[in-house]
Amino acid sequence: MNMNTVLKVEKREAGHRSTLTQLRNGGAVPGVLYGFKQDETTPVQVNAAELTRYIQKNGRNGVFELDVDGQKVNAVVNEVQMDALKGKVIHLDFLAVDMTEELEVEVPIALVGTAAGTREGGVVMQPIREVTIKVKPSDIPEVLEVDVSALEIGDALDVASIRDKFNFEILSEDEETLATVTAPTLAVEDEEGEEGAAEEPAAE
Repeated sequence: MNMNTVLKVEKREAGHRSTLTQLRNGGAVPGVLYGFKQDETTPVQVNAAELTRYIQKNGRNGVFELDVDGQKVNAVVNEVQMDALKGKVIHLDFLAVDMTEELEVEVPIALVGTAAGTREGGVVMQPIREVTIKVKPSDIPEVLEVDVSALEIGDALDVASIRDKFNFEILSEDEETLATVTAPTLAVEDEEGEEGAAEEPAAE
């Protein structure tokens, strides 16, 4: 690991809302650090530009190598608060981890392949966006790729059907639906909504 893959984090005074706003205006992101070998929850701050660079290079789901005022800490991002309007991170929870112990993390699902049902106009729906898995910190995937190419109209893919495709435990319930292909008529009616209702009914 070369030095530039370490994210520098500074401890900060636990601040009021105004202090947090000042921090953000100064290009920093406030957060907290807790977990493995941390005696207590520590308020921290990280440079927003450095954080962005780190995430672009290493992804958001993996282990962050933190330099906390000179102390090396392995941590994962446990929770992120975003400013929806600006698309910026406004608060981070860093969870310090023991690299030898499995932990529970939520990983986004990426649907890959073109569902067979789309050739007849079917529409792929993705009811849930992430699943919870149990895995060692060094093995956390950035996304879980789920192949939907075999799905016909009316088919659904649930958690049970992907369990044996990965070499870690998926904690989400078997019956949680990852993807479905719905008939085109349903999707069209949803999109047209009010407009469709105002027109004369077509003669059958």
